[in-house]
Amino acid sequence: MLATMLKQGVAAVLGLSLAAPSGGAGVVQTRPAYAPGDGAVSPAACEAVGISLRDRRVQERAYAAPTMAYAAPPPITLPIEPTKKEDRVEYTGPAIVVPGPPPPPPPPPAPPAPMRPPVIGMTVTGQRTVDGVIATPAPVNTERYPDATPNPVRRVADEPVSTFSIDVDTASYANVRRFISDGEAPPRDAVRVEEMINYFDYGYARPTSASEPFAVSTVVTPSPWSEGRQIVHIGLQGYELPAGERRPLNLTFMVDVSGSMTIDGKLELAKRSMNLIIDRLRPEDRVAVTYYAGSVGTAIASTSGTDKLKLRCAVEALDAGGGTAGAAGLVNAYDQAEAAFGRDKVNRILMFTDGDFNVGVTEDKRLEDYVAEKRGTGIYLSVYGYGRGNYQDARMQTIAQAGNGIAAYVDDLGEARRLFGPAFDRGAFPIADDVKIQVEFNPARVSEYRLIGYETRLLNEEDFSNDAVDAGEVGSGASVTALYEITPVGGPGQIPERRYEGNRPTTGGGDPNGELGFVQVRYKLPGQPTSRMMQQAVSDGGAGAAPEATRWAMAVAGFGQRLRGDPWMSADFDNAAVMALAQGARGEDPYGERAAFVQMVRAVDGLPARGTP
Repeated sequence: MLATMLKQGVAAVLGLSLAAPSGGAGVVQTRPAYAPGDGAVSPAACEAVGISLRDRRVQERAYAAPTMAYAAPPPITLPIEPTKKEDRVEYTGPAIVVPGPPPPPPPPPAPPAPMRPPVIGMTVTGQRTVDGVIATPAPVNTERYPDATPNPVRRVADEPVSTFSIDVDTASYANVRRFISDGEAPPRDAVRVEEMINYFDYGYARPTSASEPFAVSTVVTPSPWSEGRQIVHIGLQGYELPAGERRPLNLTFMVDVSGSMTIDGKLELAKRSMNLIIDRLRPEDRVAVTYYAGSVGTAIASTSGTDKLKLRCAVEALDAGGGTAGAAGLVNAYDQAEAAFGRDKVNRILMFTDGDFNVGVTEDKRLEDYVAEKRGTGIYLSVYGYGRGNYQDARMQTIAQAGNGIAAYVDDLGEARRLFGPAFDRGAFPIADDVKIQVEFNPARVSEYRLIGYETRLLNEEDFSNDAVDAGEVGSGASVTALYEITPVGGPGQIPERRYEGNRPTTGGGDPNGELGFVQVRYKLPGQPTSRMMQQAVSDGGAGAAPEATRWAMAVAGFGQRLRGDPWMSADFDNAAVMALAQGARGEDPYGERAAFVQMVRAVDGLPARGTP
C-alpha cells in the first residue's frame, strides 16, 4: 500500500507542467493579520476537534515502539506547480525503511547475584557511590560545531577581491549566551562572529521598493583594537514587505520527538515556539505537523490558519521517546510540504530539534545533498535548535544552508518570543535569494584586509557572477552587517616583505586620493533564475568618529573575537574595553538587548577557562 501511494505521488509530480515561477505579489489581507488564538487547549477541547490527548506515558511508548508504522502523506490531489528555475528534478532521497514485525520479548533476566555493600567512592558498573548513595555519571557531551579558523590577513596586491555569501543566522549568539549563563566559556568553534553581530538591529536606511530590495551603507573608522588600522562597516538593509504583499504561508513543522528531546524540557520549549507561530497565522496560511523519533509520522496534515485550536492540539499531543530517524523525518516533511504546495505561497519546512540523528542516514553530506536537491523544488528549510549536551550545531548549519533557510538557537522562552514574534517575518517571507557580497579594495589606498567572521560562508571570486552557485536568503526587513579590518597604505602591515624581488607584489595602480574600495551585491528576486546587481563605492570620508551603529557592531565583533581567541586583537583590548565601547553605543535599547549584552560581557570575566575538550 505504501509503495503504491508513493508511486502515485511520484507519477503525479512527474506529470505536472513545469511553469516558470511568478514574481507577483501575494494575497491581499482581508482581515487583520495575526489574530489571537481561538481557545485554550484541553482534553475536551481537543476531542471536539478530533484530536485525542492520550496519556503521556502510553504515547511515549508508542513513539519508542519499533513497530510504529510510517504515516503516509495524504494523496496528492492539488496541482503542484514547482518554483524551480528550470526543470524539477526527481530525487530518490534517503530510503524509508518500514520496520518489520517486532522481535519476541526477551526472557526475564536472571536474579542479580548478591553483592556486598559498595565502598564509598568505588565504581560499580559505571556508577560511583558518594556517601553510600549510587550517583549516576554525568552524560557524555556530544555537541558538535563546524570548524572555522579565523580569516587570515590578505595582501591587497595579491588578493584584492573578497567574496562571501550573506548570513542572517543568529544561532551562535543565543548559544554563546547559553554557555555563559551556565557559567561556562563557550567552545571556540561555537563562536561565529558574524552571527553575533547580526543578532542586533542597526537602524540602517531602508529601501522603498521590493524591486530594489536592498539599501547599502558604508562607514570607515579607526579600529578600536589595532593602532593604525581601520574598520570598514558595510550594512545591507532589506525591504520590509507591507502586509498585503506577504504571500500565504505553506508551513510544515518537522518536530524531533526522540528521547533526547525530553532532557531539559527541550520538547516543551519547542511546543511553545510552535504555538507562537500558530498565533500569528492568517486565514490564507496553512500548517502541517510532522514528527520523527525511531520512525516517523504526521500529527496533522495541512490545515488552515483559521483552525488554530486544532493545530495547537496536534502540537500538544506530541511526546518524546525512542531514537532519531532524522533522514526519514525529512522525507516525510517534504512529502507533506509538496502535498500542499502552491506557486503563490511561501513553501517552507521548520525543523525543531537538537540535531542528534542516530537512526538511518546520519552522514551530514548525504543529508546536505538531499536538502539541496529539494531546494530546487521551491521548498526551503529552516532549523531551530534546542538543548545542551548533544546539540549538533554543525549538522544544523549544514542543513539550513543547503535548504536556503535560517538556523537559530532557542535557549529560553525569551528567545522564542523574539524569533517567533514579529521577527518571524524576517525568516518567513523572502525578499531575495542567493545574496552575495563582493568587496574590491583599491591597492593605492589599502595594503591589507581581513574579513571578520563569515568563515563558513566564503566564496571564490568567480562564484559571485555565477548564478548556479547557491548563497543565502534574506527575509522581509532583515539586515546584514559585515566588518573588514584594513591597513591603509603606509600603515603597520602584518605581512612581512618577501625575500625575493620577483615574489614581491607590484605596487601602484588605483587612485591614491580616490575611494577605498567598491562594494557589489548580487541577489535574485524570489523564484527568479537571473541575479541582479547593486554597486556602491567605499569612501573613507576622513575616517572620523564612528556613528552609534558602527561602535555597537565593533563592540560585539571585539567580544566575539576575544571569545574565539583571534590572534589579531591587541592585548590591551580586554573585556573592560569592550564594555566601555558598548556602553557608549547602547542608544535607546527599547527591548534591553544591548543592556543584556553588556551584562554577558561582564559575566565572562568570572568564568573559568574550559577544562575539558
